[in-house]
Amino acid sequence: MIEFVNAIAASFEPAVFGCLVLGVALGLVVGAIPGLGAAMLIALTLPITFHMGNTTSVALLVGEYVGGISGGLVSAILLNMPGTPASIVTTFDGFQLTRQGRAARALSLGIVASFAGGLISALFLAGLSPFLAKFALRFGPWEYFGLIMMAFVMLAALAEDSLVRGLIGAVLGMAFALPGIDPSAGHQRLTFGIDSLLSGFNVLPVLIGVFAIKQVLIETGRNQPVPELVQNEGSLAFGLKDLRKFTPNILRSSVIGTWVGLLPGIGASVASLLSYGSAKGFSKTPENFGKGEEQGIVASEAANNASVGGALIPLITMGIPGSVVDAILIGALMIHSLQPGPLLFQNSPEVAYGFIGSYMVANFVMLALMWVGVRRIARLAVVPNWVLFPMILVFCAIGAFALNNNWFDVWVMIGFSIIGLVLNFASIPLGPFVIGFVLAPIAEEQLRTALMYSENGLQGVLGRPWALSFLAISALSIIVPPLLRLVKRFRRPVSRA
Repeated sequence: MIEFVNAIAASFEPAVFGCLVLGVALGLVVGAIPGLGAAMLIALTLPITFHMGNTTSVALLVGEYVGGISGGLVSAILLNMPGTPASIVTTFDGFQLTRQGRAARALSLGIVASFAGGLISALFLAGLSPFLAKFALRFGPWEYFGLIMMAFVMLAALAEDSLVRGLIGAVLGMAFALPGIDPSAGHQRLTFGIDSLLSGFNVLPVLIGVFAIKQVLIETGRNQPVPELVQNEGSLAFGLKDLRKFTPNILRSSVIGTWVGLLPGIGASVASLLSYGSAKGFSKTPENFGKGEEQGIVASEAANNASVGGALIPLITMGIPGSVVDAILIGALMIHSLQPGPLLFQNSPEVAYGFIGSYMVANFVMLALMWVGVRRIARLAVVPNWVLFPMILVFCAIGAFALNNNWFDVWVMIGFSIIGLVLNFASIPLGPFVIGFVLAPIAEEQLRTALMYSENGLQGVLGRPWALSFLAISALSIIVPPLLRLVKRFRRPVSRA
């Protein structure tokens, strides 16, 4: 509790709080622009954090995360275009209220629900993280290897419709993490005589290429007309009567969002759908959902913001990302020579508790900025692409080059933007690819350490029940979905002529 209070106090230090406000503001702007998102913004600003302190960089990135998820509600409600995938469900009822001339009401509900969901999940983050970190300290290399394998497979199996495509993405990501110096033997591996590959592909240019450049190229190719912004008439308002009316929905949706965020590969979109379905099931007027039902907006926004706090729990306690953005955050910690996981609480407690404190305060900052500046944020949602995208490309090139003052990283960025396009056109999900790339070196290190300390080689895992459990879940995640589809196919009644 003392560490948590100190983390909250540290978040109000001028430098840290300034970075937090800047991060939330940037996240709100980027989240409100359809086609962009928190993943692209965090990848784009990683070069800036390379020259910052640990606590200030955490504040900036966490602020961008919170703002990026919350900002999506603006375009979802006013344009019927979700700024982020997490806000898709918000369009169901949010835009319907806008068409009824109640845009201010819809925005009020979305902003308050986002704040409440984030605040509740922050309490879970503060309460569960230290306990889980102490529990994870019992894990050895076999357990961490099994945990990482479970994350790989669950992300591949659950993040997209096709398990095969998800596994292909994870394997490709792991393959691109192999070039460099073999950590055990010390000899060159897959460098093809290129000296610049001796340190492998740097995380930063890879993430910028796969997310920022790739997304700019895709959105440019679509050449969509600038959508017309529906005017937001009236003032934002949320009173005690509303608090009594929506509290059960907010609590239920926040718990669902936090729980879904804990599970690798599920994501905020699924959290929103589950909470929306739950709200509809508890409603006395379920027929109103999809026609401008206020409870639908509250359920969606409370859940997708709560999923952020839920996803941060396994990230800082076990080093396991729950989403693509969390994988990028792990890459950011690695750039700062920090290893996410239970030892983070021992070796760098200011960083571990900095995540918790920054996330808590970021939700209050988000509420204030959204309540005061939502109309200005809404205007930015319709900025023409020909104005926005050239600036993004320039920042991408500067960020990749500034990492090592090396043009090779710029070429890596360009190369991985092409790879991102190819994966997109092949319908191979980027989530497993990025997480495979980020976690493969950690998995390799843990496996080799386990084999070095094991007298029986791979059989050493048989004496580690937790590791066996993680590997069993991984195997079941691969085997069960095809079996279920096979059983469903055989149970399908045969049509008679």
